[in-house]
Amino acid sequence: MNNVVGSRRRFVRGVTLIEVLIVVAIMALVATAVAIAAVKYWESAKEKTARTGALTIREAVKGWWTIREGSGCPTVQDLLSSEMIDEASARTDPWGMPWRIECDGTRATVYSNGPDRKSGTEDDIRVPPKT
Repeated sequence: MNNVVGSRRRFVRGVTLIEVLIVVAIMALVATAVAIAAVKYWESAKEKTARTGALTIREAVKGWWTIREGSGCPTVQDLLSSEMIDEASARTDPWGMPWRIECDGTRATVYSNGPDRKSGTEDDIRVPPKT
């Protein structure tokens, strides 16, 4: 009987610390890869959201002009007060900066400072885009 128990112990094997560390390292690599991909997707989604928001505000400015017969360049607050944009509409761009609206006669341009939050840089979002 004693011999049987001893032979069983020889074949029963646990997980070593090295094996656990290898599995943890592989899981960390996979998690890092997923996080990097998610951040790139997140930034792309913010830019698309900014373009859509700027288009919405630009269309609201055109509606403002139709109702008020081209009177001046409204602010986002003016558009909200006159219900040209819904109260649930974003009053700022996806990076938390206020939208800039510039009007030139019958042309309205809506700007976002983009991810760097600085005006006049290459990552600014402009609707309509520069031609």
